Amino acid sequence: MKIDGIEIKNYDSFFKNFKGLMFKKHIDYGVRLRANGIHTFFMKQNIDVILTDKNNNILYTYKNLGPNKIIWPKKHVYYTYELPAGTIKK
Repeated sequence: MKIDGIEIKNYDSFFKNFKGLMFKKHIDYGVRLRANGIHTFFMKQNIDVILTDKNNNILYTYKNLGPNKIIWPKKHVYYTYELPAGTIKK
């Protein structure tokens, strides 16, 4: 899957969901997680985040989210997309 030319990897295991993009020094792809909230602890770069329902309808967006932030779990959210910073702006 691609969004605006950025490859989106589907993370479908517990470990991959838990790790997300933590510890990445250069983020040039996005990930789709089965999660209704995330944290950005141990992140090396800012990211954009999109929260969607089961049908990928966008419910929430967060632009340029920095390290050590929390997006608390939200109702009706099924997927979380972690994307390189600036992706939502495009």
